[in-house]
Amino acid sequence: MNSINIEKLKEIILKNLENKSVDFKRVFHGRGNFYDDFNYLVVDSINDILMATFFEEVDVDTQKEITKILDEVYATKGFKTFIIQRRYKKDNLYEILRGKIPENPIAYENGLKYALNFSNQNIGIFPDMKNGRSFIKEISKDKNVLNLFSYTCAFSVSAISGGALKVVNVDMAKNALTTGRINHHLNNLDTKKVKFLPYDILKSWNRIKKEGPYEIIVIDPPSFQKGSFEASKDYEKIIRRLNELAAPDCTILSCLNAPELDSDFIKNKFSEFAPSFKFVKRLENVEEFVAIDEEKSLKNLVFKMKLIDN
Repeated sequence: MNSINIEKLKEIILKNLENKSVDFKRVFHGRGNFYDDFNYLVVDSINDILMATFFEEVDVDTQKEITKILDEVYATKGFKTFIIQRRYKKDNLYEILRGKIPENPIAYENGLKYALNFSNQNIGIFPDMKNGRSFIKEISKDKNVLNLFSYTCAFSVSAISGGALKVVNVDMAKNALTTGRINHHLNNLDTKKVKFLPYDILKSWNRIKKEGPYEIIVIDPPSFQKGSFEASKDYEKIIRRLNELAAPDCTILSCLNAPELDSDFIKNKFSEFAPSFKFVKRLENVEEFVAIDEEKSLKNLVFKMKLIDN
């Protein structure tokens, strides 16, 4: 683990903002013990918005120091809004310190737009998945895509913009799927090619199967969601079903963001429950999210169905 002081924190943030653009960028990532002294803090540059998120309550003096240096960053790097989010609180999650939140805030990534909501704990897009979205865009041309645990359908936007024939998004959160529709409209994408299914995935295999078979399947579940999904015991339930859903030569992007579970957890589940799929590679993480122990960070694993010679 790295130990840094408050001035080093400012130095890291400013370095990551040297080539500031409209694209959503994590400019400091302390989560997952990336930095020993600030493992409760992340800082994002979201177009004209600077947002700091505290995942734990810290002493008043420390919070004042962090706020002071971020206010200096806000002033020197041309931001119009400065927000603090306190994830440890149940209410009043957000405090606007400078400026105001735009009426219809948007995140930009690789030329695509995503609607944001600053009243939710998760604002609508996860910047660590940027390379995963780029990968799906690159391979989606003329493909039928299944996007499991789709949330606000960012993978779907990437796939359709990459020329996918059809994308089926499945998530039990109807509000997230509504935002998913908005995301497609923001990018002038044809939603006739897109389905938004508000289903509990583990209870809806027959309905999901009807739209297949799929040449690309994205599995991007929460590591833990009380009452609906727990990666350690539920991930294998999805992997067991892949042969029913997959077209020949299907590509799987299997995502896992649980620091307590490593890549072998997923690889072993595939070997046991979906041996017709071969591990191809692990996608590199976005630079800002590269951890000292990579197995504690996001795992994006690519599997390909083995072609059987006749």
